[in-house]
Amino acid sequence: MSDGCVFCRIIAGGIPATLVASNAHGVAFRDLHPQAPSHVLVIPRRHVASLAEATDAAELGALLLLAGEVARTEGLVETGYRVVANTGHDGGQTVHHLHLHVLGGRAMHWPPG
Repeated sequence: MSDGCVFCRIIAGGIPATLVASNAHGVAFRDLHPQAPSHVLVIPRRHVASLAEATDAAELGALLLLAGEVARTEGLVETGYRVVANTGHDGGQTVHHLHLHVLGGRAMHWPPG
């Protein structure tokens, strides 16, 4: 755990979050500043700064499976959804704890931005 990391503090219970789902490797909770009608963050339980630092294939697989579970729970599978991992400054990462955005409930456009 990184003491200054907001997501580590959420996992530790120090900051409240609206939990959507979880598994042995990760936790999913609602984004405080949603960019779509459904916007859930999926994060690993252990601190990993970004996708660039991720090395555990089982952990990454579990996070993707959790993202799929979130999409099913949110009713997004039929119409579609997007899973995004912003990495680094130019990738738009603002919290340096690996996280997947599961976005849905509206049409997604390409390119994203």
